[in-house]
Amino acid sequence: MRFIDQTEIFVKAGKGGDGMVAFRREKYVPAGGPAGGNGGRGGSVVLQASNHLQTLLDFQYNHQFIAEDGKRGGPKNLTGASGEDLLIEVPCGTMIYDTDTMNLLGDLTTNGQTLIVAQGGKGGLGNKHFLSNRNRAPEHALPGLPGEEYRLRLELKLLAEVGIIGLPNAGKSTLISVLSAARPKIADYPFTTLVPNLGVVPRATGDGTVFADIPGLIEGAHDGVGLGHDFLRHVERTRLLLHLVDVTATDPTQDYQTIQQELAAYGQGLRNRPQLLVLNKIDAIDSQCLKHHQINLEQISGGPVYLISAVAQRGLDILMQQIWEILDHLPDERPDPPSPILDTSILRET
Repeated sequence: MRFIDQTEIFVKAGKGGDGMVAFRREKYVPAGGPAGGNGGRGGSVVLQASNHLQTLLDFQYNHQFIAEDGKRGGPKNLTGASGEDLLIEVPCGTMIYDTDTMNLLGDLTTNGQTLIVAQGGKGGLGNKHFLSNRNRAPEHALPGLPGEEYRLRLELKLLAEVGIIGLPNAGKSTLISVLSAARPKIADYPFTTLVPNLGVVPRATGDGTVFADIPGLIEGAHDGVGLGHDFLRHVERTRLLLHLVDVTATDPTQDYQTIQQELAAYGQGLRNRPQLLVLNKIDAIDSQCLKHHQINLEQISGGPVYLISAVAQRGLDILMQQIWEILDHLPDERPDPPSPILDTSILRET
């Protein structure tokens, strides 16, 4: 499955139905008055978050979404049927922007959360509405109003509690495959992972915590070098960063500093996000060199350095205990999503 996290679509709500000109023609009803009904409301376009979707791939093939028009009013004061709302499912974590103004219209983060992005047009009034003492037999009605239409930009930012970052081949995919049921592609060459991978890591309490393997971070990622610029946005929603460093690299200290510089250059508060620094592949280096790198990184980072081997599954218990402890004490400071434009309960007019 291809991973698509940005796309643009066109949405158009339905036109309201026209009002009708009609008069009563019942037997034994003298001087029957106007009886033209109002047109029905056009259908609205509604986006709904779904946890069954992980990508915006479907929107690569379908860019236009048009809701149903309202029906024309009928005789005997019958109101036309309202157009059906068009419900479009998007992955949880989708942000919706107006492409003309780039204003954020909404942020769908919860399964089932909805956002009306184009309101259906109001139905036109039938001629009964224009009855008055001066005009006992009005012969005109109003057309339905057009529905709203917009060009929208959809941007997906994955929802994960923990983001695993590091240079290519640091062992991020191996770690998430060991901790969860995720099965990302793993190989001994750089840029094996081309898309973010999500995995749910179980806790002793029975709950699950979502981890995200963020690929493609290299020097210059914030400027679009490599794949990092495309995927740094997915780190924005994480509460805790797990910075993985390959201890067998030529210069692990420089590798650590490279990623830190990219986080600072990207902004969005990533540099100040809580982090755990982890040295991976400790089974492939002698203890003296390992101690040397650990001391250097502790001095530079100002915090503890955890030692693990994802392949050999060494040191993972201590690391996971620390992760759970930090998450339990971290306030969820991620911003609340903006409220929907309108409540879907008022989409219909009777």
